[in-house]
Amino acid sequence: MIRTTCTLLCLLFSILTFAQSDFPDLLDERERARVVDQILEDRVDNLLPELMKREGIDMWVLISREYNEDPVMKTILPSTWLSARRRTIMVFHQPKDGEISKVAIARYSVGKLLKGEWNVDVYPDQWEALMNIIKEKNPEKIGLNYSEDFALADGLVHSEYETFMSKLPAKYKNRVVSAERLAIAWLETRSEKELQIYPMICKMGHTILQEGLSEKVIHPGITTTDDVVWWLRQRVTSLGLDTWFHPSVSIQRADRGNKEFLRSFSKRPEDDIIQHGDLLHVDFGITYLRLNTDQQQHFYVLKPGETEVPEGLRKAFANGNRLQDILVEQFVSGKSGNEILADALKQAAAENIQASIYTHPIGAHGHAAGPTIGLWDQQGGVKGKGDYPLFPNTCYSIELFAASEVPEWGKIVRIMLEEDGVFLGDQFIFLDGRMENILTIPRK
Repeated sequence: MIRTTCTLLCLLFSILTFAQSDFPDLLDERERARVVDQILEDRVDNLLPELMKREGIDMWVLISREYNEDPVMKTILPSTWLSARRRTIMVFHQPKDGEISKVAIARYSVGKLLKGEWNVDVYPDQWEALMNIIKEKNPEKIGLNYSEDFALADGLVHSEYETFMSKLPAKYKNRVVSAERLAIAWLETRSEKELQIYPMICKMGHTILQEGLSEKVIHPGITTTDDVVWWLRQRVTSLGLDTWFHPSVSIQRADRGNKEFLRSFSKRPEDDIIQHGDLLHVDFGITYLRLNTDQQQHFYVLKPGETEVPEGLRKAFANGNRLQDILVEQFVSGKSGNEILADALKQAAAENIQASIYTHPIGAHGHAAGPTIGLWDQQGGVKGKGDYPLFPNTCYSIELFAASEVPEWGKIVRIMLEEDGVFLGDQFIFLDGRMENILTIPRK
């Protein structure tokens, strides 16, 4: 599954090398397309056959019409295809012995990935052409993308499913199965090429955060939280990147009640003015080369005369780091998200850490496919998505909070952290490290 790709690695690192605090030059559109297609071709040729064998599906059929694409199909379209064409049907067949075959029952070949196999002179009807391929390959299991628990694996629309089943010969009807686990496996498993570039993408996110949450942008008594939010959005756009969600910036303050802070993000005031002594929390993510980040960090606005973060906040932050360690120590291949959640919360309680864990997969999507490890309002486990097991070479946003008493403030403070990392099967690694201390504004 994992193959060495020195050429791509050297290309990206030569272009994306950081020069001290300067942001790297990004690949231009043509180079991005080349890298995206190279990664995609590698995934289809080398990763997909192993996943199909693992999940016991020898034929995977994806069907979508233009502008209503299956989320999985969107990740298989080449860089120059921004949507499906008319109705696009992809068929992947992996025999027990032999190489994977990949065809498109469409009027066009799908880039270099799938050769168009619809001869309208022989089969004027597209569905008839698809059925001919099925008869020719005679698969044991035909996987379709429908799922009760995972939206990302439920991309086959009802009308297309009904048409498919009505056209399928009776001989094959009992061979149709949900491709849920195969779809999740495709979406969640990262190739070596992706894992080589992912740390740099995470570093980009951290760099933007630390630029935006600094004295360059924030002037206490003047700058609002919404000013910082829109600075982040504009910075992403100006750099030629994308984001998959609107950022948020919130304040915890010594003379502010916890209930005010705990209001939902959507109800917090947009004109909340940042003051000296504030503890700022930011939630932010970017998208680049079809991979996403999701990061939450804390910054403290020094009061006049202060040179460091108050000790109580430093200790509270250390509890947050410890909770991260507790969680990733529970990552073991085969454990379900619910088992990881329960074991981590049990250990946190044993260490007197008031904890909440709501960690999710990340990759081709921000809230991606794979095991859900708690939700903020479901700390007893998540039915369905939390029952899915952990697999190697999958990435996660370690999202959680530890609540601690801060004596200087006489109140509970929540340290809400989120950092992206990869589970390699024998260890968990943060892709660009993690925040180990609260950074100050201004920096000291």
